Amino acid sequence: MGLRKWLCAMLLALMPTTPLFGQGTALINPTQKDAKDMFVYIGTYSKGGSKGIYVYRLDSTSGRLSDTGQTADAKNPSFVAVHPSGRYLYSVSEVGDVDGKPGGGVSSYAIDAQTGGLTLLNQQSSRGSGPCHVAVDATGRLLTVANYGGGSIASLPIKADGSLDEAASFFQHTGSSVNPQRQKEPHAHSVTMDPANRFAFACDLGLDKILIHRLDAPKGQLIPNDVPFATVHPGAGPRHFAFHPSSRFGYVINELDSTVSAMSYDAERGELREIQSISTLPAGFTGNSSCADIQIAPSGRFLYGSNRGHDSIVIYLIDETTGRLTLVGHQPTQGRTPRNFAIDPSGHFLLAANQDSNNIVVFRIDTETGGLTPTGQTIEVPAPVCVKFGRTNG
Repeated sequence: MGLRKWLCAMLLALMPTTPLFGQGTALINPTQKDAKDMFVYIGTYSKGGSKGIYVYRLDSTSGRLSDTGQTADAKNPSFVAVHPSGRYLYSVSEVGDVDGKPGGGVSSYAIDAQTGGLTLLNQQSSRGSGPCHVAVDATGRLLTVANYGGGSIASLPIKADGSLDEAASFFQHTGSSVNPQRQKEPHAHSVTMDPANRFAFACDLGLDKILIHRLDAPKGQLIPNDVPFATVHPGAGPRHFAFHPSSRFGYVINELDSTVSAMSYDAERGELREIQSISTLPAGFTGNSSCADIQIAPSGRFLYGSNRGHDSIVIYLIDETTGRLTLVGHQPTQGRTPRNFAIDPSGHFLLAANQDSNNIVVFRIDTETGGLTPTGQTIEVPAPVCVKFGRTNG
């Protein structure tokens, strides 16, 4: 081999094998670890002096939370989502009507990249009562909302300026399940998109089903899938859903019987099948408790869920070959009624929102064992429900 060919071969060998930017990617995922700090957006219930949505800053080295002084006045913005570009935020509005139309609303905000501050862009009807969850697809062109009280879901197109158009698709769930107090009728609780952004999965607590739709992001629409739904065991009450990074497994946290359902996932057909059900509570626990949120560590090795009543975060080890879960332990959340919680993009910190003790507690994650250790960082926020991260500009 000549010297020139040898040098070329060496240069090629030293080049990174992974592209610096995803092919065809137009949006920047705000959850990528590309800045020292992250904005933290906190959705609340409008009681006990809450102003609406609070904005904090997380130091991703120390786990320290600092108040930006930014808030957005809103009524019951209990769940929020950040646009993939990091430029917009969306929240539900658990209100009685929007522009005279009965039912809840969905609001859009522009994010100030320097301060994290929010400016209201517009509000649209959620097409049902009691909206409790919003999510944005990976292209940033479609938003989904789950209406707990109305037992329905809807999709809304997202305009180029981040504002919302009227609902482009709407689905009223029907049916019931075995719990006479909680499952007499449908209660849609969340909509989660798969990692390939092809399918949307709507957990309905009242039906013990996960309704499955295909995504048409350019039109802002959901289309019923050929495999229309998946089921969990009767009386479970599916609430929130999380996909494993491998796209081979999905996990549902069940509110009513305090379990997690591990499910195999066929990414071509959008099909889920339950392979395991495991309790979120310690053996011998006899008190009242219900589940709320579920998150998977960025490494894909550990899964976490929140227990309201036991007031803890349950920790599982994920078998990345079979998808099955093994209990690691429980960490008290140092507050009452942990609702939503969030893991920062680096995978080093977990922030737990304790709704009934009005505080958010920061825990450090041991990336080898999955264990949680309180950092000593705690902030007071009235009735915190949801925690989401957004990228700062420095």
